[in-house]
Amino acid sequence: MIRKTLLAGAAVLGLAAGPALAQSTGAVRGKQAGDVVLGLSLIGVLPMERGSVDVIGGTPSASFAAAPQLDLTYFFTPNLSLNLIAATTRHDVEVTGSALGTVDLGRVWALPPTLTLQYHPLPAERFSPYVGVGVNWTMFYGEGGSRSPGVLDVDVRNAFGFALNAGLDIEVAPNWVVNLDVKKLFLRPDVRVDTALGRINANADLDPWIFGIGVRYRF
Repeated sequence: MIRKTLLAGAAVLGLAAGPALAQSTGAVRGKQAGDVVLGLSLIGVLPMERGSVDVIGGTPSASFAAAPQLDLTYFFTPNLSLNLIAATTRHDVEVTGSALGTVDLGRVWALPPTLTLQYHPLPAERFSPYVGVGVNWTMFYGEGGSRSPGVLDVDVRNAFGFALNAGLDIEVAPNWVVNLDVKKLFLRPDVRVDTALGRINANADLDPWIFGIGVRYRF
């Protein structure tokens, strides 16, 4: 299902980029101060499986998720830009390897706005890489779904984290760009699980990788 979602999203992005690709033989416009760039991407979010759980032990785990993403970039200079992403993903969560085996905690939605300062060393080239560093504030909501017997409530706490970023812009027309992007978030939310026998506290070292492919339009 995940593979089909990614392939379908890539096909849609390919169709959206088609008119721009047809004009790719023109001169490179390059990045300029004052540019505002709006992007639409398909992202895959891959959390790590690390962390700690008191009382029963084990490791917190969150599933892979794919979703559309909007992003907005503003260029202060041809080399420096500020990028903001907006997306939300749904993850199945559980504890593995505990004294009780695998404990299903249901599902949770994550909304992780991330603000990144990016450096573009080759702003005038058609193939323009960049690196960035930024901050992230992830809001978790909508905890619910099917849970293991005895699990009464799950609360994943909002968390602050840092972000590293790298990517590549490929200019295919004066105002159109194909974008490849990867981010590493350092995100470690606390989790509170109320059970029939009392509360269990956990720390989930999610530290997710976010991979994206999309198209961008420059105003």
